[in-house]
Amino acid sequence: MAGKTVAEKIFDSHRIDNPADDVHVLKLDAVFCHEITTPMAITDLIARGKDRVFDPQKIKAVIDHVTPAKDSKTATQGKILREWARRHRIRDFFDIGRNGICHVLFPEQGFVRPGHTIIMGDSHTCTHGAFGAFAAGVGTTDLEVGILKGICAFHYPKTIKIDITGNLPAGVFAKDVILSIIGRLGVNGATNTVIEFSGPVVAGMSMDARMTLCNMAVEAGATCGICYPDQTTVAYLWPFIQNEYPDRSAALEAFKAFWPDADAAYAKAIKHDVSGLEPLVTDGFKPDNVKAVKEMGTTAIDQIYIGSCTNGRIEDLRIAAQVLKGQKISDNVRGIVSPATPKIFRQALDEGIIGIFMDAGFCVTNPTCGACLGMSTGVLAEGEVCAATTNRNFSGRMGKGGMVHLMSPATAAASAIAGRIANSPIYNG
Repeated sequence: MAGKTVAEKIFDSHRIDNPADDVHVLKLDAVFCHEITTPMAITDLIARGKDRVFDPQKIKAVIDHVTPAKDSKTATQGKILREWARRHRIRDFFDIGRNGICHVLFPEQGFVRPGHTIIMGDSHTCTHGAFGAFAAGVGTTDLEVGILKGICAFHYPKTIKIDITGNLPAGVFAKDVILSIIGRLGVNGATNTVIEFSGPVVAGMSMDARMTLCNMAVEAGATCGICYPDQTTVAYLWPFIQNEYPDRSAALEAFKAFWPDADAAYAKAIKHDVSGLEPLVTDGFKPDNVKAVKEMGTTAIDQIYIGSCTNGRIEDLRIAAQVLKGQKISDNVRGIVSPATPKIFRQALDEGIIGIFMDAGFCVTNPTCGACLGMSTGVLAEGEVCAATTNRNFSGRMGKGGMVHLMSPATAAASAIAGRIANSPIYNG
């Protein structure tokens, strides 16, 4: 019998039905919800007389995309989610003041484990694959079924294995790595597949960096990005799992059950050497249109945004603050930074990072997704250009007629100082 990939092992351990050749019904370990996509599912379930949840302990909900509400419509979306969570006694509901960006908050709370199956009505749910989980963004119908029954149907996944090798140069980060991979695969290069990120470079990454890597797998069309759960994963999760295992070695041994077999079959296996990689930035309206920062050095910008589920973690803020310390941003730009969760905000405050941003001239906002999808706290005017640590740059993403250039926190910070796209002093290539 042929060996199995990570996704195949998770599918085989969670399958409860196989009603057709390539339809596999999986038991879900968690259903994640936020106030933009879930209210539609809630409203429809109510209309069908099925206002129930399969397990209130396995549903996690947050108001994060527009927070606090900016108008009556977004206030209503929050109200629907809030009342639903109270009605069904969903304990893990994160309302205003406790809320953070879903794909950062939920791992931070220990809700993601190796081998888990997770769905959410959000395309960047693939972020959680950094823990060795199968996590997928789904549409409203699948979300409704997940909420009601705790199951979801998928096609059996093909997997692309990307072995990331070499030595990552100083000043080059996980964001640059994933941009280089998207540039290589194209926006449809991994459609309907899972990407396994492997190799020594991934093994050397922090969990923050691995989440950045997996977060943008969907920008190449992938259903999920997955990293192998290792000692770094154990260390991150230990506060939540220490009563489940006698020691960290035992936890690691259990997690290794979700490593791929040596003879696993892949749709494609790619070697990706990052030894000579430079800081990268997107140009135009597709995430696979990637250029070296030095090629974009005359591109003027109006706004810098540091945050999002891609790069709003403490590691990202530390990197940006390293570049900004003692500096002022250009008079021609406005800078916005949004720490991704209250915990990260407090940590950045305690470490003096918030002060560095404010001294440099940045506006510091509460944790929110608002600017990333052009809904609040950083929307662009027509013709404006934003240097952003976000994940999507299609036309109108951050505001009608605006242009978004995706980049790492180091590059965004350096660009804020220069008033144009610029390499950071951390990179000396």
